[in-house]
Amino acid sequence: MSVTKFRSRARFSGMRQGEWGNMIETELKHMVEHVRSYPGVLRKQPIRDVFEKLRRTHQYGPQILNDGDDASVIPQNDGFLLLAADGMMTRLIVNEPYAAGKSAVMVTVNDIYAMGGRPIGMVNVLASGDAEQRAQIVEGIEKGCHKLRVPMLGGHLHPDAPPETPSLSVAILGWAKQVIRSHLAEAGDDLILAVDLQGRSGCRSVVSWDANSGKSPEELLHRLDVLPLIAERELVHAAKDVSNAGILGTTAIMMENSGKGAMIHLNAIPRPETLPFKDWLLCFQSFGFILSVPRNHSGEVLSLFSDRHVSASVIGHVQSEPVVTLKQGHETETLFDFREDEITGLRFET
Repeated sequence: MSVTKFRSRARFSGMRQGEWGNMIETELKHMVEHVRSYPGVLRKQPIRDVFEKLRRTHQYGPQILNDGDDASVIPQNDGFLLLAADGMMTRLIVNEPYAAGKSAVMVTVNDIYAMGGRPIGMVNVLASGDAEQRAQIVEGIEKGCHKLRVPMLGGHLHPDAPPETPSLSVAILGWAKQVIRSHLAEAGDDLILAVDLQGRSGCRSVVSWDANSGKSPEELLHRLDVLPLIAERELVHAAKDVSNAGILGTTAIMMENSGKGAMIHLNAIPRPETLPFKDWLLCFQSFGFILSVPRNHSGEVLSLFSDRHVSASVIGHVQSEPVVTLKQGHETETLFDFREDEITGLRFET
């Protein structure tokens, strides 16, 4: 379904109040339908069945219970090991193999920082039977590692996979002094969205925003290192990096995992001028994080992001009722009601 970009009220100054309200209500309904039917959201639905089957093996390890975290948490001495993995979409590898290699590094690194950690190293599993395709993937991986200063320590290669069905997965190990979980949002928290607007449209194969290209490794790490700092100062209850579910989908997943709901003010969301608002709300971010922050800490968190030239704003608040609502002006629409809806199906229960 196509969604009209939210338009400025100044263009409709001659409209009656009721007409304006009806237009906004229609646009909100379209936005809700578009998010709920977006592939980046729908592809999360099988997660619960896989997770519930495999969590039976957790009895054998020292890890902390996982209810939707971006990485597994393993206590170690005076901190925590973080272990995460991600895989690239087949169409991205086929259409843009170099970009897929870079992205494989970026997304796993972001998972570690989202948890308040810093990366230690990665390994990969690559399947590609085409030498040119494989070379571009590896070149992208190397570029991503240099860019984010993380070593690729090893992996496994399948050199005979058909070029139309390649695959690439990366696992990463990190360490945190203090972790940020993704399922501990509390009612009354501010929702802070942190994004880098100094970027451009990214890959052609997926809707994305590239805020990494053109920046030095030092700039990228200075920007990312705000997350461990926030964790170590214990300023937040929960956080997630913006995944391929987009800004609204990722925020909703954090609420689902936390057993909470949220009121999200669309007008408060920072956005670039060069991308339609609909695409911005749905796109994958090379640097994008949603944080659930106690209100007495919001000012400090916003200041920390601002000091690193990151655009951060309070875009809403967490509510005890497990319903995620979008608000535009005076109009509201329910995005997800977790008393009936599921995205991942993972929900923290005290």
